[in-house]
Amino acid sequence: MNQNEFLEIVSPFQDKLYRLARRLLVSEAEARDAVQEVLLKLWSKKKMLTGLRSVEAFAMTTTKNYCYDRLKAKSSNNLKIVHNNYEDSSYDTARQTEARDQVDHVFQLMKELPEQQQVILQLRDVEQYSNAEIAEQLEMNETAVRVALSRARKAIRDGLIKRHSYGIKEN
Repeated sequence: MNQNEFLEIVSPFQDKLYRLARRLLVSEAEARDAVQEVLLKLWSKKKMLTGLRSVEAFAMTTTKNYCYDRLKAKSSNNLKIVHNNYEDSSYDTARQTEARDQVDHVFQLMKELPEQQQVILQLRDVEQYSNAEIAEQLEMNETAVRVALSRARKAIRDGLIKRHSYGIKEN
């Protein structure tokens, strides 16, 4: 496999690797470094890649594991999910501020989820992976993925309901 063939294989999902690394590591610079390291690992195993069923799944798993290793090396027990891609098309400043507050609250709720639920929610609702793909990447049973996703969504929903019910009482 030459360099061009390798790039043809990894280019379609390189952005997904970055987004996953960014969610796990928070820092843009660390996420870029993580993706570079993963790409180097993939390049060093380029002969093996042709025999894989899904190079993308292998790359995502490698990225996830690399990020976990980085977090463990930093003695960081708390995964942080930061979302900087939110854009509100509204021109109303009050609405923009309210929307930003709501998004911040959702991501604060996501930070409180267990690590596995954070990753599953990221892969399913942000990256749009199927439950089967997530199960394969995380080496889990598909039923366990559905249960974890359901619990994560319920925790977010309950947190939002709790916030809004308090908001109604305060007014």
